[in-house]
Amino acid sequence: MESTLNPNSIAFIGLCNEYRMALENARETERDDFIDSMLRLLPRMYISATDLKVDPLMDDAEGFLTESLDEDYYEAIRRNVETLLGPDDVYLEVFEEDMKYSDTPVATSISEGLADIFQVIFNFLSTIRDATDENMALAIVAVRDDFRAYWSTPLCNVLRALNHLKYSPSID
Repeated sequence: MESTLNPNSIAFIGLCNEYRMALENARETERDDFIDSMLRLLPRMYISATDLKVDPLMDDAEGFLTESLDEDYYEAIRRNVETLLGPDDVYLEVFEEDMKYSDTPVATSISEGLADIFQVIFNFLSTIRDATDENMALAIVAVRDDFRAYWSTPLCNVLRALNHLKYSPSID
């Protein structure tokens, strides 16, 4: 059987590793360096996830990711980013589904969005670590499908909020 890892899949895995390490090291990172890192990584992850290709025979397969990330580690990652960004962690979300039914703005946080993406990436990397080619292909199907259904939206939303922090004049 031919390897299921095409060049884009390899690039995506590399970006996932880079993202995982950036979030795990957020506590030791300067705020501006962290924002710059996310502004470089998130668009590349978006493009790479959009371009994930699988064997046409696997395209309709039911992919899976092993649930490896525990709640405490997720919360530690989220808290570290929240602490790093301080009051700038919270932003108003205009694309939230609840906005249709609300007169008040919906607040969300960069740290939660990044931690939600981290959860998917962590589980993906854990699943493929020692996987066979077939299980790796199923994990790529799962992460691609999850991207389309869920984490593409928080990625775009967080990117917009981080862009605002980077390029908007601060009010001190």
